Amino acid sequence: MYSIATLLSGIGIFFLGSISASFAGVVTERIGTGQSYLRGRSRCNACNRHLTALDLFPILSFVFQKGRCRVCSARITARYVLSEVLLGFVFLLEYVFFGYTVLLPFIFLFSILLAIIVTYDLRHTIVPLYLSLVLVLIGAMCAYIQSDSQAHLATTFMVSGAIALFFYVLHVASRGRWMGLGDTPIALALSLVAGSQAVSGLLFSFWTGAVVGVYILVRTPASSRIGIEVPFVPFLAFGYFLALITQWNPLHLI
Repeated sequence: MYSIATLLSGIGIFFLGSISASFAGVVTERIGTGQSYLRGRSRCNACNRHLTALDLFPILSFVFQKGRCRVCSARITARYVLSEVLLGFVFLLEYVFFGYTVLLPFIFLFSILLAIIVTYDLRHTIVPLYLSLVLVLIGAMCAYIQSDSQAHLATTFMVSGAIALFFYVLHVASRGRWMGLGDTPIALALSLVAGSQAVSGLLFSFWTGAVVGVYILVRTPASSRIGIEVPFVPFLAFGYFLALITQWNPLHLI
């Protein structure tokens, strides 16, 4: 049986993830606009009114306002609340999986930055280079904390480097048609965090990407299929997260 303290901790972690998702959404919308990520109040996209704390409380504001602006009644896209729920559950699962350890804050920070990159990639099919490099640095720190020996750390870096090289070769061989160059550092960062589940994360990513890709092709008229771009970073994020949670490791390389 879970204690009241454990339950409250779980609820707190969930809302921490939801608040982080709200912040990630603000950062995503301000990338490339010249606006500060930390300063400047959020506005309604329809009436340009400054949003208050009542408008910005994760999940509950959307529910109580029935998905509309309190002033102009413009409909608010559901992707905001969906991202808050999703990252809330991601934080909760990471808390259950890793526990209160030195690693947990770095995992949370990694997840927030990855959420920003995934959202931006979904909207623009571009991965900001400076964000992906920061993600690699955080991933390397996570790998260092998780490693119990220098040999383990070295193997983690070698396997992660091999996976990143695989993505780079795909990009060069296809001249960018099969894989974007921005996917390479993301695969490297995720592999560093996944450690022994890096290969299974790679497999999960390609499997889910293949399924969704086939679905998109089937649903798209033949005359409109040329030039379709499907961002791969969301599949990488999902595949590696699934590998971490399931702990499935087909090769036991690390």
